[in-house]
Amino acid sequence: MKNIKLYLALTVISLIIAASVLAPLLATHNPFEPNMAERLMSPCMSHIFGTDNLGRDMFSRILYGGRASMLLSMLAAVLSLVLGMLIGILAGFYGGKLDAVITVITNIFQGIPGSCFMIAIVGVLGAGIESLVFALVVTSWAAFSRIVRAQVLALKEEAFMEGLRSLGCSNWRIITRHIVPNIFNKLLVLFTIRLGRGILSVAGLSFIGLGIQPPTPDWSVMINDAMLYYRSSPHLIIIPGLFIFLLIYSINTLGDEMRDRLDVQFSEVRKW
Repeated sequence: MKNIKLYLALTVISLIIAASVLAPLLATHNPFEPNMAERLMSPCMSHIFGTDNLGRDMFSRILYGGRASMLLSMLAAVLSLVLGMLIGILAGFYGGKLDAVITVITNIFQGIPGSCFMIAIVGVLGAGIESLVFALVVTSWAAFSRIVRAQVLALKEEAFMEGLRSLGCSNWRIITRHIVPNIFNKLLVLFTIRLGRGILSVAGLSFIGLGIQPPTPDWSVMINDAMLYYRSSPHLIIIPGLFIFLLIYSINTLGDEMRDRLDVQFSEVRKW
C-alpha cells in the first residue's frame, strides 16, 4: 500500500511539473487574453476546464498556474535550508556564547506563529515576489537550524570525531566531509516537508492578496477571483483547489516515505 501511494505521489508531482514546464506547448489558448463573449463557460470541448469571469481559458491558466508557486516555494526552501544549516552548524560545532545567542534567537523565531509573522512581513514590505520569498525564509530557517544544531551536537560526541582531530583534520574538512554528509538524510526530509508547507503558505498569502499578484496565473489567485461566482460556476474554485490539494498531498506523502526509508525519527520533525 505504501509503495502504491509513493508511486502515485511521484506520478502526480512529475505530471504537474511536466505540465508547468511544457505549458507554452500544451496551452490551447492565451492564458492572459480575456474574451467577454465566452465568460463563465462550463467545461466543454473548446474549453476543457471552462472559462473564468473574464473569459480566459481555465485549462491554459491551470497549466501556467503551478509555475509561480512551485518556483517560489523551491527557492524559499533552498534558501531556508542553506541559512538554517549554516547557523545550526555554527551553533552546534563551536558552542559557547555563540551557541547561546543563536539558541535564544532561534527560540524567538520559533515562538512566533508562522502564518501571522508572514502576513506581518508581507504587509510591511508590500505584496510582491521578493517580500513573499523573504517572509518564507524568515519563518522557516529556525526549524532547519534547530535540527542541524541537535545533530551536530550528537556527532561531536562520537569517537570518530576525536580520531579526525588527532589526524590533524581542519574544522572546515570535518564540517564539509563528515558532518554535512551525516545529517544530509534528515535535511532532505525536512526540505521536502518545508517545500509542501511553502506551497501551502504561498497559496494562502496569494488567496488574501499578499502573495502572487494578477495577472500572473496562480491557482490561489484563481480561487480568490472566483469567490463571487462559486454558485453559478463552482468549477472555477473546484479545479484549481483540486490541483493545490493533489500537489501538497503528493509532496507530503513523498516526505513521509523518505522519512521512513531514511530512518528519520518523527519526533524530530513533528513540530514543523
